[in-house]
Amino acid sequence: MPLPPQAGCRSPPPSLTPAALVAVAAPSQEQIRREVQDYYGTVLQKSADLQTNACVTRPQPLSAAVRAALESVHEDVASRYYGCGLVIPERLEGSRILDLGSGSGRDCYVLSKLVGESGHVTGVDMTAAQVEVARKHIGYHTEKFGYQTPNVDFLQGYLESLGDAGLQDESYDIVISNCVVNLSPDKRAVLQEAFRVLKPGGEMYFSDVYVSQDLPADVGKHRVLWGECLGGALWWKDLYQIAQDVGFRPPRLVTASPITIDNRALESVVGDCRFVSATFRLFKVPPAGVGGRCQAIYNGGIPGHEQELVFDANFTFKEGEPVDVDEDTADILRGSRFVEMFQIRPGSGQTPAAGGCCPGKAQAKILDPFQLAERLPPKGPAPVPAKCCGPSGCR
Repeated sequence: MPLPPQAGCRSPPPSLTPAALVAVAAPSQEQIRREVQDYYGTVLQKSADLQTNACVTRPQPLSAAVRAALESVHEDVASRYYGCGLVIPERLEGSRILDLGSGSGRDCYVLSKLVGESGHVTGVDMTAAQVEVARKHIGYHTEKFGYQTPNVDFLQGYLESLGDAGLQDESYDIVISNCVVNLSPDKRAVLQEAFRVLKPGGEMYFSDVYVSQDLPADVGKHRVLWGECLGGALWWKDLYQIAQDVGFRPPRLVTASPITIDNRALESVVGDCRFVSATFRLFKVPPAGVGGRCQAIYNGGIPGHEQELVFDANFTFKEGEPVDVDEDTADILRGSRFVEMFQIRPGSGQTPAAGGCCPGKAQAKILDPFQLAERLPPKGPAPVPAKCCGPSGCR
C-alpha cells in the first residue's frame, strides 16, 4: 500500500529538544566540510562510534566472489567502514571505477578484486585521516589478490570539484558512492562532476540516505545529524530532478530499506521526518531516437548473475526469457556495458504497463524508495521486483 502523502517534516517544539543538540546558525558550505572532516577524521574512529544506524549496510545475499572479496579486506580498513548500502553493480571485469567519498577504502578494495588486475579503482575523499588509512593498505591488498602491481589509488579532494584532484573528462566506466552524497553541501555539483568523468554509456551506481520531504532548517544545522548522514539527506523527488538536469537518464531505483535512528536525543530533533537508505543507478546514455516499446532478452553469463539479473526494483531478467521494456530501459541496455548481454528486438505487439509487464496485471512502476521499503519483508535484504512477463506470461 502506498505511503500517505507528507505535508512535510515537522521538528518538535524547542522545549522538547535537548539544548546541547541544537545548532544556532545555518552552516556555510565550508563549515559543513570542516565539520564532516572532523567527524570522520577525529570523532569516528571505528564503525561502533556511530550514534545512529543510518550509515550501516543491511545484510543481503552476496555472491561467492563478493563474499570472498569482502573477507579479504584488511581489518583496519573494514573497522572504519561507514556505508548504507552495497555498491557493487554487475559486470565489472576490466572496468575503471571511481569511488566518491571512499573513506578508509573498503569498497575500493572489494572492487579492486572484482575488476581484476586489468581494471582500476580510484578512491576520492576529502578527509586526510581516511585517505591515509586507505593508502596504508595498498600493498597488503595487492599481495592478497596476487597482483603484480596495484590496481587502486586514493586521492584527497572534494567531490564537487574532481578536476582539482586531476580527474579527466570521460575517464571512468562506473562511478560509485556509498552514503556520501548526503554529506555534500552541493549535491548538484557532485552529480554534475560524476556525469563529467563518466565515459559515454557509463553508470553511477550509488547508495545514499533520503528523506520523505524537505528537511526543516534546524535539522540541517545539526552537527551530529550531518555527520550521521541525516542532516544533509536529499528529498528523494529532488534526486530525480537533479539527475536529469545534469544529463543522466531518469534514475533507476534498485533497493530501499527504512532507517530507524534508535537514539532518543536525535529522534527528538528530527521530529516526524522519515528516512530511508536507497540504491539508485544513473546512466549516461543518450536517447537512441528509435522510439516505441521493445523486448529485452538476457543472454545470461554475467558472473554471479548467470541465470537471473535483478536490474532494478522494476525489471528482473531471466536467461532466455523475453521481457517487454519501455524505451528508456531499452536505450540503457543497448547503450551501456550491458549491450553484449542482451538481445533487443521490437515489442510483442502489446503495450507494456509501467515497469515493462503485462497490460492490466502489473503494478505501477516503483519510483518512491519509501514505497519500495514498505513492500519489503521487515528484515528482507532484497527488493520485490514487479512481476515481469516471460514466455509463460505473467507470474
